[in-house]
Amino acid sequence: MSISTPGGPERRPTVVSTGKKPAAGRPASGAKAGSGKPTGSPRAGGKGPRKPVTPVKVSQGRAWGPIALFVAVGVLAAGIIGYGAWASFQGSKPWDKRANAIDGITNIRKSDPESLKYESHKSGPLTWKYSPPVGGVHNAAWQNCMGDVYDAPIANEHAVHSLEHGAVWITYRPDLPKDQVDKLAGKVRGVEKTMMSPYEGLDKPISLQAWGYQLKVDNADDSRIDEFIKDLRVNASVEGPTALCNTGITATGTTPRELQQQPTQ
Repeated sequence: MSISTPGGPERRPTVVSTGKKPAAGRPASGAKAGSGKPTGSPRAGGKGPRKPVTPVKVSQGRAWGPIALFVAVGVLAAGIIGYGAWASFQGSKPWDKRANAIDGITNIRKSDPESLKYESHKSGPLTWKYSPPVGGVHNAAWQNCMGDVYDAPIANEHAVHSLEHGAVWITYRPDLPKDQVDKLAGKVRGVEKTMMSPYEGLDKPISLQAWGYQLKVDNADDSRIDEFIKDLRVNASVEGPTALCNTGITATGTTPRELQQQPTQ
């Protein structure tokens, strides 16, 4: 409502506020329409326009799990490759060099070759410098060495002949625990050019013989036993790999005997 005031029409009418807010979307009284100035979005409670929220950057650490796995796989692969190369190199060495590398082995071929010499086969009881003997004079008959496991002592005279044919002879104290004997038997039974038997008077629980070589160990779990068999079985033969290990003496007992001639069919 406008009220005329003294002074005539030259004077502006005074606008009396009705107390009503302008309708939404309409400019307030006295504001210039289309001025182009943003008014901003009112904040709740009438505190002015809302400030834009600055995004917070979250720092991500390194993915250590995959990295550790990658490193572990790399180390494992390098180890496998390295071991393969080492094993290949070891396998390429001559058998005698591999044998000489076995810790604790005695190489009589090198240290005392005279003790291994003999002129001919001999009958009857014989004597040797080493116990158990590792070569030298022996009986004309060999002990069967086709993976034979003897439960009683055998004659040295026959056993040495088997060594000449390339056999590995494993001997052990008669009081060696049964589980240890069984482990030794597992390395021998069914393996051509090996044999084993108890032996009185050993200075170590177990002694291994090949022609000109000997190794003494304390128990059947010693990994050198497998190395000895692998490197010296057949290889240590004086008569070559075709020398027989069957058709020999199968009886036990320390008294040497001669092979019985088989009847002709």
